[in-house]
Amino acid sequence: MKKLGLVLLALFAFTVVTVAQNRGQRDFDPKERAKRQTEELTKELDLNKDQQKKVLELNEKYSEKMSAMFEDMRSGGGDREAMREKMGKLRDEQNKEMKKILTEDQYKKYEKYLEERRSRRGPGGSGRQ
Repeated sequence: MKKLGLVLLALFAFTVVTVAQNRGQRDFDPKERAKRQTEELTKELDLNKDQQKKVLELNEKYSEKMSAMFEDMRSGGGDREAMREKMGKLRDEQNKEMKKILTEDQYKKYEKYLEERRSRRGPGGSGRQ
């Protein structure tokens, strides 16, 4: 379970950094990021309208928290290891809530989706070579 949390943490951190680099500062907006994540998950998992609403709310909640953590880190408010640990805990919380929203089959697809995204980044999982 810890390993999955770290994988998800790495996935989220990579996504945030990659999106920011590729699309500019405007993508640090937590609501926009949450909306894009929800749209992608809607396609991947075939979410119904009720699930879409709940996943969007969940993504917004955690996107806000993660953005605050990144901002704190950028302003010199913490070390990387402490941030990594906090993000792992947040990701675990988010996954517990996500599991309540999705059906069992959808959650399995969600886990597979996350794993595939992680594997596309290559060895080390950081996206850097």
